[in-house]
Amino acid sequence: MARFDVYRNEHAASSKRFPYLLSVQSELLEDLRTCVVIPLGKAATVSGKPMEKLMPAVTLDGDTWVMYTPELAAVPVAILRKRVGNLQDQRHAILGAIDFLFSGI
Repeated sequence: MARFDVYRNEHAASSKRFPYLLSVQSELLEDLRTCVVIPLGKAATVSGKPMEKLMPAVTLDGDTWVMYTPELAAVPVAILRKRVGNLQDQRHAILGAIDFLFSGI
């Protein structure tokens, strides 16, 4: 499981709002049974305009998705089965959002 891999969200209760989960955990921790992810959703589901630094837009297969960084969570690795892409090329925006969440910078 590589950092910045994107997986289809197969959890029935949340998959409609957040179809994808972005893995942001270091590969050095791959032996853990959980993985820290950021949900990806359509901009239309954001109430008001999202803070772009905290909730940047990312592109996956030509579609634009918003990172719901404030909803970052650890999920069981077992649910991350269907890898659909990788956002390594957008790591600057991803890490910037995480830094902003925790340090405000």
